[in-house]
Parts: sequence; C-alpha cells; structure tokens
Amino acid sequence: MSTVTVTPRPLRPLARVRRAAWLLGALFWSAFAVLEAVHHGRTAGLLAFAFLVAPDLTFLVGLSDAPRMEKGRLPPRAVPYHNAAHRAPVPLALLALYVAVPLTWAPAFAALCGWLAHISYDRAFGYGLRTKEGFQRG
Repeated sequence: MSTVTVTPRPLRPLARVRRAAWLLGALFWSAFAVLEAVHHGRTAGLLAFAFLVAPDLTFLVGLSDAPRMEKGRLPPRAVPYHNAAHRAPVPLALLALYVAVPLTWAPAFAALCGWLAHISYDRAFGYGLRTKEGFQRG
C-alpha cells in the first residue's frame, strides 16, 4: 500500500490579497450581525446565526448521493442550490432592497449580515462556487 502526499500549491500574491479582502469583509459582516443582535435582541441574533449556517444546509439536498461521491465533490443534484446560496450578489441585492424600501424589521438586516459573513468566510478560506459536476471551481 502506498500513500500519496499532496502538497497544496502556494497562493499567488493576488489570490492572497483577494482572500485577505474576503476575510476583512467576513469580519465586518460578522461584527455587524453581532451589533444588530445586541442592539435589536434575540430574534435578530437567531436569524443572523441561522443565515450564517443555512447556506451549508444545501449539502443536504444531495445527502443520499454523498456516499457514492469522491472526497470534496458535491453531488450534482445539490450544486444549483449550493451555488445560489453562495453568490454574494443575492444578499447584496436584498440588502440594497432593504435600504431602498422603508422596511424597519432589524432581524432581516441581521440575517443578511449573517449570510454575507458566511459567503465571505467561505471565499476567505478558499471555498467557492462549484462546477456542474460538483467540484470546486478554480
């Protein structure tokens, strides 16, 4: 039995800067979600946490196919849901709508902050959108 050692490729300088920017964004959105939770109460905190976790629940769509997938691959059936939940323009558009429309329910804003924090953390740690076959892009 032989073992294969995989050494990760070093990040290029631009990729490091991009990941650092995503990490700063993640910390910003996390702090904003916590601030909203502290200022607006338990409902805002619960929704911020729920939306921080919820995008990864899209993995459950392909749970029955997961044992047949190789490591690191998402079942193709779950890819559209995963990619939809991990696109930053979606919560950013909802955030713009929240600001433009006279909506005053702070827990909705906290939830969007949690969602953006999740997406930003994923990008900062090298996780992004998936190909239609279920592999990481890039």
